[in-house]
Amino acid sequence: MKMISWNVNGIRACVGKNFMDFFKEADADIFCIQESKMQEGQLQLELPGYYQYWNYAEKKGYSGTAIFAKEEPLSVAYGIGIEEHDHEGRVITLEYDNFYMVTVYTPNSQNELARLDYRMKWEDDFREYLKQLEQTKPVVVCGDMNVAHTEIDLKNPKSNRKNAGFTDEEREKFSTLLDSGFIDTFRFFNPDAEGIYSWWSYRFKAREKNAGWRIDYFLTSKALESRLVDAKIHTEVLGSDHCPVELDIDL
Repeated sequence: MKMISWNVNGIRACVGKNFMDFFKEADADIFCIQESKMQEGQLQLELPGYYQYWNYAEKKGYSGTAIFAKEEPLSVAYGIGIEEHDHEGRVITLEYDNFYMVTVYTPNSQNELARLDYRMKWEDDFREYLKQLEQTKPVVVCGDMNVAHTEIDLKNPKSNRKNAGFTDEEREKFSTLLDSGFIDTFRFFNPDAEGIYSWWSYRFKAREKNAGWRIDYFLTSKALESRLVDAKIHTEVLGSDHCPVELDIDL
């Protein structure tokens, strides 16, 4: 089974670039997007052969997620069931026979870490949500998790240490999530790979210089370890300030 996750940084803009070309070429069984930045009715995506599930933020032009799946799920849930967190369209969960598929757009801690305290609460609540799902069946979770976990996950770790996405607090929460029983699938296959990122600032020719961050992930429950086939980051794909990430898994 092939799964793709991509923060498209505005699906309408991305469709005007090369979203559909990559979507067709990828031919994924499950294709997740984050930061759709749209409300219902603003775009009709023609995706024959796929079921579409969208979660929109209440605030216009902000956040939002979607999952496109070839196989119809048993059930679909939007958000994590906590009102404080569920206004921004950040989570969709599809239930299948033998796993849950979750896509997430983790809140950014923002400039001067204005939202770091909220982010810490989100991290605990989201982890608890995943662990509750896991009591029923294993979980695959993907998306823009807005954290570079270790120093090899970004180009300039020293100068970014106290910046959003690379604070000690955010990195510790990610470690806690992994320690609670999840596998970072890219690192599972590429434990020491450096210089492979999934996001680059639009400023300072960052992508040209490959001054990036790896903040887009596929994580799976430890129970699925023997089923992992491969994990990839499609750095060659343009159309957003993020590139797509992929998980191949035998489910």
